[in-house]
Amino acid sequence: MATAIGIFGDTNGDVRLFESALRFLSDRGAKRFLFAGGRYEDLDDWLRTKRDEMRAQADYSNDDFLEDVSRFLIGLDQKERPAAFGTAWEISRAIEELMRMKDRVMRTPEKGSLQYQDSSVPRKAVDIVGDVLCCVVHDKNDLDKEDMVNAAVLVHGNAPEPKVVQIGPRFFITPGRVQGGPASTVGLLEVVDRQLVFSAFTLDGKTVIDKQPISVGAARTRLSVK
Repeated sequence: MATAIGIFGDTNGDVRLFESALRFLSDRGAKRFLFAGGRYEDLDDWLRTKRDEMRAQADYSNDDFLEDVSRFLIGLDQKERPAAFGTAWEISRAIEELMRMKDRVMRTPEKGSLQYQDSSVPRKAVDIVGDVLCCVVHDKNDLDKEDMVNAAVLVHGNAPEPKVVQIGPRFFITPGRVQGGPASTVGLLEVVDRQLVFSAFTLDGKTVIDKQPISVGAARTRLSVK
């Protein structure tokens, strides 16, 4: 069974395209996502938009919503709930599930953003795909010697088109741009039969890169510690 992680970036404030990228990659088996910047707040704005849409679907006021959620939290028996509670309960559970998505998206800030200037927000992130350590950053120029030593795969945004570039034992991967490139593109890293492969697609389903092998040696699959 393949392990898949979705890669996308540079949504540039378009929350609808942000959602389209997540949905496209989820449909192809991704359970976790690397968001390589482009507008750090797009994840928060998308979650807020979806939450507001879900709440608007229910025919009740904010006070009704809060009351129903309170009843849910104190464990009111299902049989005792008023008829209107079913809708509120379903929507509150949907919102709860939606908020869990935030934990499945690893993101990095872009230069010029408030988060990039905030020392509490990492400019780079690391994740492990299969046995391979990956470093994620928006702009590849932010990568330093330590990143090169530790990571076998370096994922970045801020590039117009999907690409895989091998330099020595390291691979530089970009999914292209969801918004602002020649086409809206995303990437998928998969472990298939213990082999790491990268694919890239346009959001309308065209394959741009088809399962290109990322041949990382065993010596490059672990974090080095000095």
